[in-house]
Amino acid sequence: MRRAIEFLLTRVLRSRLGVALGIAVLVFGVIGAARLVSGPADPSAGLSNRPDRPVTTVDPNSGDDGAISTAAPPSPVTRPGTPKPEQVVDTFVRAWLGGSGMTSEEWLATIRPLATPVLVEKMAGADPAGVPAERTTGPATLRPRTESFVEALVPLDTGELRLELVAPEGRWLVDVVDWERA
Repeated sequence: MRRAIEFLLTRVLRSRLGVALGIAVLVFGVIGAARLVSGPADPSAGLSNRPDRPVTTVDPNSGDDGAISTAAPPSPVTRPGTPKPEQVVDTFVRAWLGGSGMTSEEWLATIRPLATPVLVEKMAGADPAGVPAERTTGPATLRPRTESFVEALVPLDTGELRLELVAPEGRWLVDVVDWERA
């Protein structure tokens, strides 16, 4: 008996297999003890105990909680004496497309009065020959989002130009230029 205990302590428990077996016995012992202490399982608990009605977290009789508004967007507000968003879009698109034969500085000078300082900074050093279109193929479509934010879509010969206009003080300026290939 003494040799068996000595063999167990010196060889088996010091090996990886012995340590793994010891941990397994310990884990199963804890699980078995927990089941004995908890008592018999409730057969009505779990997935079989489903509610007979949907669980709601919002009062169905309260107001509209949807993210989609059915109200018409507000009309853009323009400061008196300044161009409307449609006019800014048309002028900007002509300047943006008409850069062939100009230097980058000349092209940017035609765009600067129609764009925000952030956009002008982003376009600094851009080559006007890199504009991916030559002409418009239809009128611009304006989508007013708020009184001071409008999105414009302009069909071009090679895709669609999307402009975002802002008017923090009633003067409309192009803030974002995005082009999408057809």
